[in-house]
Amino acid sequence: MTPVYQLRVSDVLVYAAGVWLLVKLARRVTNRSAHGTKLRGPPSTSLIFGLNRELARSPNSGNLYHEWAAQYGPVYEIPTAFGGRKVILCDPKAVNYFYSMERSIYIKGKLLRTVIANIFGQGLLWAEGEDHKRQRKALTPAFSNAAIRRLTEVFYDSGYKLKTHWETMTDNAPAEGAIIDVERWMNRVALDSIGIAGFSHDFKTLDGEYSAVAAAFDSLNFEGQGIISNLAFMLGTAFPWLARMPTKRNRIMRGLRLSMSTIADELLERTRREKSTHVSDETRDRSIIGLLLKAEEQDAELRMDPGEVMAQMVNIRSHLKNPDFNEQLECYETTSVSLTWALIELARNQGMQTKLREELNQFGATDPTWDQLVSSLPYLNAVVLEILRLHPPLGETTRQAAVDDVLPVSEPITTAAGQVVDNIAIAKGTVVTVSIRGMNQTEVLWGPDAKEFKPERWLTLADDPVRAKEIQGHHHLITFLDGPRTCLGKSFALAEFKAVLSTLIRNFTFEFPDGPETEIATHRALINRPKVAGEPGGIVPMRVRRAE
Repeated sequence: MTPVYQLRVSDVLVYAAGVWLLVKLARRVTNRSAHGTKLRGPPSTSLIFGLNRELARSPNSGNLYHEWAAQYGPVYEIPTAFGGRKVILCDPKAVNYFYSMERSIYIKGKLLRTVIANIFGQGLLWAEGEDHKRQRKALTPAFSNAAIRRLTEVFYDSGYKLKTHWETMTDNAPAEGAIIDVERWMNRVALDSIGIAGFSHDFKTLDGEYSAVAAAFDSLNFEGQGIISNLAFMLGTAFPWLARMPTKRNRIMRGLRLSMSTIADELLERTRREKSTHVSDETRDRSIIGLLLKAEEQDAELRMDPGEVMAQMVNIRSHLKNPDFNEQLECYETTSVSLTWALIELARNQGMQTKLREELNQFGATDPTWDQLVSSLPYLNAVVLEILRLHPPLGETTRQAAVDDVLPVSEPITTAAGQVVDNIAIAKGTVVTVSIRGMNQTEVLWGPDAKEFKPERWLTLADDPVRAKEIQGHHHLITFLDGPRTCLGKSFALAEFKAVLSTLIRNFTFEFPDGPETEIATHRALINRPKVAGEPGGIVPMRVRRAE
């Protein structure tokens, strides 16, 4: 009697997954052989993960990119999950071209757009092409120089509110100073600033009030994730649907979107009511929330539908400073991380802290204006630029080629076949990455002291023969990216950074309780934060005293 075989549902799923995987692998091989320059690069350490595990586990992926570039050249490829490949750009000319074509050729892949839509909706982060151009143009007036000049007072107000709290703490502390977790307070000052400056809403976290926004971001702790969450993260480039799995990481991110959407909806409704019952002033009309409501009107030149407006609110509420999901998930958090790093580096280098304080004290009890922050404080500017160079909030930009393309390079590249070429063919669908941290810290571009905190480099950069000047980004940095998706809130971020930092350094001194050699580790979150090694979570305790 012929046996009867019954297929279980699990068997069908396994077989279907196997067929799907074989088709996908076949397509990868076909694309690699038919199109694109085959480049040299490090060998894979895993058939399943490629080199994704090494990158995910590295506290500074920029160092890995450095090592590989030194061995394989300034443009190379690395293996990713299930036989995929990713082209890495460390060549200045190729990087400049990549960013200039970011809206038309190098766009977000399916995984990135899926994650963005799941968390933030289909707003500026998600948009590509003409949709991105339209949405960005509608928001641009909120970040003009005139707008930032008006908002500088808001940044000072937040800084002075923080100053008042710290004065109380230091006055009640021993003579050697109060021990303060500066990172927690940097989070608060940045969140209150963006609330007032962008949405006329004071979260009052500096006064100790609960904020659902702060709580949502505090929940984005990726340390201690389970094996399923980590697998979904490392394999996400090969399987975009993993972004929808109910892993701990994905649940946290969906919870963030729910919290942000609720808050954004409340602010929009409140502003709509105020606009319908009062005459709106110019400041409100040109604010972020005012421009969004203007774009919502039926006859608006750059109209957005209600879904797009809501997505912008969630997007801007959560990032503002950086122009993409991997480079702009958090508004207040990117600024707070940069402020924390500034205090860390100045606590490590007391001479630099004193030099900065002396420059700022030239204004006496008067705050520098926005114009003075921009052009009259060279050492403050040097410190800020050096923090942005050495400690960019996000490490890399990753995109996918929408069409076949040819990348120019500034020096000949040796291919995997040993051929020397002066341009690189990129096949449609190829994933391309620029390491922001790697480009900002490489000795090839910045000299032998590239990994040192040295603000003085910015005072002599014009006369230094460093190759970094080949980069077109902000002051030759790609921390804010470049091209059509360059950071929309760059001036906003810099004004806030400088205003708050100048207020703190003029009024307080900072040092580590255990000395300048205190080890700084990484607290893994949506945007990695610095922490003092051994502390639970992102905690940076410092000894704070009033400046004499």
